[in-house]
Amino acid sequence: MAIRRAVGAALVVLLAGATGCSGSNGGSNGGSSGGSSGGRGGTAPAAAPDVATPGRATGPAGLAQLSGQAFYVSDQTNAARQVAALRGQGRPAEADTLLRIAAQPSSQWLGEQGAKEIAEQVSRRAAEADRTAVFVAYNIPHRDCGLYSAGGAADAASYRAWISGVAEALGDRRAWVVLEPDAVAHTLDTCGIKGDLAAERYGLLAFAVQELKKRPQVRVYLDAGNPGWAQDPAELSTALRKSGIAAADGFAVNVANFYDTDRNAAYGGRLSAALGGKHFVIDTSRNGNGPLGGDAWCNPPGRALGERPTADTGRPGVDAYLWIKNPGESDGECGRGEPRAGEFWLPYALGLAQAAR
Repeated sequence: MAIRRAVGAALVVLLAGATGCSGSNGGSNGGSSGGSSGGRGGTAPAAAPDVATPGRATGPAGLAQLSGQAFYVSDQTNAARQVAALRGQGRPAEADTLLRIAAQPSSQWLGEQGAKEIAEQVSRRAAEADRTAVFVAYNIPHRDCGLYSAGGAADAASYRAWISGVAEALGDRRAWVVLEPDAVAHTLDTCGIKGDLAAERYGLLAFAVQELKKRPQVRVYLDAGNPGWAQDPAELSTALRKSGIAAADGFAVNVANFYDTDRNAAYGGRLSAALGGKHFVIDTSRNGNGPLGGDAWCNPPGRALGERPTADTGRPGVDAYLWIKNPGESDGECGRGEPRAGEFWLPYALGLAQAAR
């Protein structure tokens, strides 16, 4: 089965001369580059920094940490800045609609540049708000099989130094890290990450888990594909074991995709059983209407926001629903001239919010 996982992972970029990081959500949220997508990723320019001026409690959208939210709501995401821009343009109805995205916790994607500084500053802001920051580490060598989100660390040594820096930056603050979307699954498909390259990748992922878990309040979830990515659970569980799942808190499913929560829970449950009961998280950022079908992974129309981020899922073994892909950030050009992956696309964002239940 062909792999068509929605892109949307945005990488963060440290702006020249600035102390902040680029937008939120990995393409899927955030800042600069487009991300995973089952091998169909993308790259976009840096967005606005996701680090506020020291001492400022709220950003241009005036967002707050709402009661009952466990995870950090940044007021510096692409969506939050768009809310402020719409209000400044006298478009309050659209601003209010977009708040359905901006007022929810999203993920900060970490890429090649500025990751240590970004991780330190965002996790610190989250700690000051008594919330947990969610990060996506996305810098594995040979990332995305040379497709939209091609890139990543130059070599194994560079990656080890990079992930060690991220772990150090998190310190003793609370954080959840989704580790390397697509990295494991791409060793099992037609990507070409085989043999020595696959062995190196498994070793790097296991090292990353080990480094991150040295931090007392960091939870780590290895990416494990999605229900539409044809893989044998036994084969995938073997690859995850090689990648250090035993030391991780669990795995993530549906990153940047659209499969409905029930289907993801069933998929994750089967994989959990093969892994001795490991827990998992589900990306619900855009799965409110489920997938469009077929190969429609790239900015499919008619989709909707899914369940809000929460650590109270009511499902045994499901640790959280997270918005790992940042809603409103493009999956890529899609052959139709749409915004590059990671760029905020207001009409699509409004559509997701308007269609939400």
